[in-house]
Amino acid sequence: MLQVKNLYKSYRTKDIQYDVLKNVSFKINKGDFVAVMGSSGSGKTTLLNSISGFIPFDKGEILLNESNIVNLKEKEIANIRNKKLGFVFQDFMLLDGLTIFENICLPQIISSKNVASMEASANKLCEIFGISHIKDKYPAEISGGEKQRTAVARALINNPLLILADEPTGNLDSKSSRAVIDAFIRAKNKLSATIFMVTHDSFSASFCDKVIVLKDGKIYKELNKNSTRSEFLDLLLKTLKELGGDNNDNE
Repeated sequence: MLQVKNLYKSYRTKDIQYDVLKNVSFKINKGDFVAVMGSSGSGKTTLLNSISGFIPFDKGEILLNESNIVNLKEKEIANIRNKKLGFVFQDFMLLDGLTIFENICLPQIISSKNVASMEASANKLCEIFGISHIKDKYPAEISGGEKQRTAVARALINNPLLILADEPTGNLDSKSSRAVIDAFIRAKNKLSATIFMVTHDSFSASFCDKVIVLKDGKIYKELNKNSTRSEFLDLLLKTLKELGGDNNDNE
């Protein structure tokens, strides 16, 4: 479903070149819930932004449903972002002047979709994520966890091939963080959603099917959950300790 092949990305400052991603390759299947972890500067956010098309990369391939998204024109990339990708950000990115229901509908409003179909989809998502009771409220009137669940619902309204989540629990307390992870799990189980999440939170990552650990721009390890969540968390913590440094650093 998503395949990254031999991805390289560097930045140049004056005469110095900084290699951020170095020959990164991995594959994600439909319905997978995958996290990317690593210490500050490991390349997590650069990888996410390369997949989304927000930044260009030096060489390599990114295949979305076997279609190479490299060298597309900006209009074509924008079309992929709107129709094939869903985004969940750390700071929610909800519009304060719209209700929760209107925020969820926004991607389809932009695409001029059928109103009846759009509203039916939005109501279904509200039910799945337990936010039907707040759909007529505004972002300022709800909690951080409810805002992020709204953002997850909005990301799914166009039935995207892939959800890209950038530190979705970064600004939340433990209770709200768990509510957001539960929302991703419901999206996976009820809607067969595929989720690619950058996170520094080991607890959140322990709910994933797979965790890709980056170190200095390379894949250090790919960890698959073949045991209980608690055992997988222990494996994650052990692996992050091997890396050295503080795995709670934001990149």
